[in-house]
Amino acid sequence: MTVNDASKAQTLDALSGRERAVAEKFATGMTYREIGNALFIAPTTVRTHLAAIYEKLGVRTKIGLAAYFAGASGTRPGGQSPPSDAPPVLAIFPIECLNSEERWRRFADGLSSDITINLARYAGLPVIAFHTMKSLGSKPADFAADGKALGATYFVSGQLRADDQRIRLTIELADARSGVDLWRERYDRPAEDIFALQDSLAESIINVFAGSYGTLATVGRNAVRRKPLASLRAYDFYLLALEQHTMFSRASNAEAIRLFSRALELDPTFANCWAELAYAYSIEACNGFGDDVLTSIENGWITAENALRLDPTDSCAHACLGNVRACLGDLEGAERAHRRALEYGSNHAGILLLLAGSKALVTGDPAEAIPLIERAMRLNPLAPPWYFGMQGRILFAAGRHREAVAALRRSSPESPDVLMFLALSHAAMGETGEAARAAARLRAEFPGFSVERFIAGYPVTNRDALLAIRHAAELAKLP
Repeated sequence: MTVNDASKAQTLDALSGRERAVAEKFATGMTYREIGNALFIAPTTVRTHLAAIYEKLGVRTKIGLAAYFAGASGTRPGGQSPPSDAPPVLAIFPIECLNSEERWRRFADGLSSDITINLARYAGLPVIAFHTMKSLGSKPADFAADGKALGATYFVSGQLRADDQRIRLTIELADARSGVDLWRERYDRPAEDIFALQDSLAESIINVFAGSYGTLATVGRNAVRRKPLASLRAYDFYLLALEQHTMFSRASNAEAIRLFSRALELDPTFANCWAELAYAYSIEACNGFGDDVLTSIENGWITAENALRLDPTDSCAHACLGNVRACLGDLEGAERAHRRALEYGSNHAGILLLLAGSKALVTGDPAEAIPLIERAMRLNPLAPPWYFGMQGRILFAAGRHREAVAALRRSSPESPDVLMFLALSHAAMGETGEAARAAARLRAEFPGFSVERFIAGYPVTNRDALLAIRHAAELAKLP
């Protein structure tokens, strides 16, 4: 640490604990409302704290505040940051427009803003606000230095070339400390409806980056696995839990619950983690992985509510809460929660999958679920196996049994609900031998599973879906 850095660290000591928490969160790009939700204070109180913080530190802008914290934190030889309990921070530089036309410059800025806003919602880690990044410009030569000054862990940059016929967009993810490229993709699209094009590109990029199988999670997990166990942060445990979370076996779901819980011990204000833990309890309930389905449902309720107290816009928490309400017989409340999940998660493939499943089996119409799942598949070209499991159960509910089997065979064979819907689909088509084989595997590998437990824990409250499942279960001789 330099003399100047030491001086900054001493000045930071003049801040109260609440002021320092506000300053750190604001420096990473969180809004007044987001900080207020995280710290349980009003947005106007956040503004008051920031006025005092700026005066005490002698800074005038968010960039100055971010640089102040970066300098005060100190560095190690080679530019490595010291260990921290804070999650990684993502900086998204404005996309560099290589065209002179003003319309394409506006397009590049609009796309940069959309990517920033939606990644802040879905990526599960802090994203520095767009207006902060805009003030820095989009000169590639400055990216590494600016990223370090802002305390970013990763930065995203891009270049746009366009004419009246086509646009070409290159997006890169780099390590802010080393400047090394971690991922790169090129998008070529026809230049038609400019607003639809902007939405399409933003959605594609967001779904490649975000989610448990997304680029950010994969890069993060690779880094976590190189760390000593004792040095893991809350976000590290969260990343490892996400990986287990999407395998849908009894062992992996139990491990996901353990890892999410460990993350929350380290950071009880981690809203995304509470939401994913709620989803893990939902999986435990419908698959019969826990000792008692009502306990799993209650745990799902508590954890979803915790997530929404911290972030009322968390779409995963709303989706989980909707299913919990349906479990308890509150179908109107379930529909309200599902509508909010769609409102806040309309661009996130994983949320669209969850909502499609809820429309097919809980509240809604299987016919309404099909467009949602088709859109989710288009949004995420990295579709993990669980997408196909969800697609299979929706196709079964829609009466498209042959397509259901094809989808289910691309899903996780360790999951009891996949085996159940395979047996149901084959039975509905009169394929008794295939149905019997899937049913035998289900009984042998998951002796505690039953169709009625799945119905209670998912829950299946859609009348037509409920009748179809029970009828096919009789044909397949499922427990």
